[in-house]
Amino acid sequence: MAAMTHPLIDEAMKKAAIAWVTVGDAPALAVWCLAADGALWVVSGPGEQDVPGLAGATRAQVTMRGDHGGRVVTWPAVVAAIEPGSEQWEQVVPQLVGKRLNAPGTADEVAARWAAECTVSRLTPAGGPVEAGDTLPDESLVEPVRETPARRPPRRPFRLHRVRRPR
Repeated sequence: MAAMTHPLIDEAMKKAAIAWVTVGDAPALAVWCLAADGALWVVSGPGEQDVPGLAGATRAQVTMRGDHGGRVVTWPAVVAAIEPGSEQWEQVVPQLVGKRLNAPGTADEVAARWAAECTVSRLTPAGGPVEAGDTLPDESLVEPVRETPARRPPRRPFRLHRVRRPR
């Protein structure tokens, strides 16, 4: 049975498909997750989402959105890596595999790849909300876009025929 947590955290976790995870001083990263057994479960590693530092972390902060798409709560989490073959692994990984969109291979192949190459982390609430309701910031918190190899300049659209300009 899961320990009692703040009702806002419980409700936000029930509806979670994604969450923003902050490890140490790094910027928050959006990750897909599964809410089960009073915790959020996250897969990270090669071929999956990249969350630097999560595999070795013991603490993190989790920010979740509400029905309106805006941020509703940030809470501290205790992070634990789940060992492949453990009882928790056997219970949660089949659910995680089912939630993984566009997974390359069968469910058994994905689970085997995760066991060999990735880390499945359990993020358990470690206290009440750090930010919620009136304590959420009023400003937008918009930041410049981070540099990434996935970002490239847009190309001009291809035109099959010459386009005449109106006179």
